[in-house]
Amino acid sequence: MDLTSVIEVLGEPGVSALAGVVTGIIFGISAEQSRFCLRAAAVEVARVTLGPRMAVWLLTFSTGLLWTQVMHATGVIDLGTSRWLASPGTISGAVIGGVIFGVGMILARGCPGRLLVLGATGNLRAILSGLVFAVVAQMSLEGALSPLREWISGGWITHGPNPNILWALHLPTASGIAIGIGFAALALGIAFHNRVSWIVLLFGCGVGFSVAVGWYLTYTLSQISFDPVPVGSLTFSGPSADTLMYLLSANSVLEFDVGLIPGVAVGAFMSALMARRLFWQGWDGARSMQRYLTGAAMMGFGAMTAGGCTIGAGVTGGSTFALTAWVALLSMWLAGMAADRLIDYRARR
Repeated sequence: MDLTSVIEVLGEPGVSALAGVVTGIIFGISAEQSRFCLRAAAVEVARVTLGPRMAVWLLTFSTGLLWTQVMHATGVIDLGTSRWLASPGTISGAVIGGVIFGVGMILARGCPGRLLVLGATGNLRAILSGLVFAVVAQMSLEGALSPLREWISGGWITHGPNPNILWALHLPTASGIAIGIGFAALALGIAFHNRVSWIVLLFGCGVGFSVAVGWYLTYTLSQISFDPVPVGSLTFSGPSADTLMYLLSANSVLEFDVGLIPGVAVGAFMSALMARRLFWQGWDGARSMQRYLTGAAMMGFGAMTAGGCTIGAGVTGGSTFALTAWVALLSMWLAGMAADRLIDYRARR
């Protein structure tokens, strides 16, 4: 049964949401098994070490980039139709939003994707932090914080569509594939040095592969659907806000983003269940709760301002070589490293 036949049965909204569920399940299983987390990788680098978490993150990034660039080079998808490259980007939003997000992920001890995965395994801290993240993200998109977000984002906007770094440097399409291979080689070198198991590396690749799956499914749907379908892939800022509004409003409709969040939760739950890692975790005290929720709120605003979270901007956006995605990712890395050195590392010393 092809995708057109499925649409005739489920309808376009249902198939779009199903695509999100499938993408989310792949991500949830892979992220839970590999313990994928950019915050943990940034902490390793901040403490002058290249450990297993850095290896997993680099392998995820390189896998997502490689699959995406190969599909684009062979005509399977057209990245020029994605929101990252089809519309203007905001440099000021990427920098300021990225910095705010980077500090927030250190305070919350995890990025939104990691919090969702942990929440599915019984971590109450992650569940409440994720809810705060979704609420603040929605406030930043259309609520009380949207004027501030728009003011920051409007400070420096690219002229015309968001520049593709490869195109701007007049590099051939194959150079994106070569860069992906370079990152993969670096990741495997770090993994070998730290004796990271092949199972962990396999699931780390699975996280990056889920990004490619999202690109393929949304692009394919956009070519056969009567109604416009945004071409995109994994991200957690917009989908978290959309899923929250879908649950609260009777006027909301099914779409890829609404299926993504439940899919990740189901995948992570199944993975933790099979590995016997399901158990309840609570708060250590009021001070710990204040730190987590403050970080979650900062990530909600920062992600919406930067155009995405560590997955949305860092891997999905980064795989397109969109200028603002790489600027946002760099800002998140640097801010996260600085926050760890100033907050956690100094406190331990």
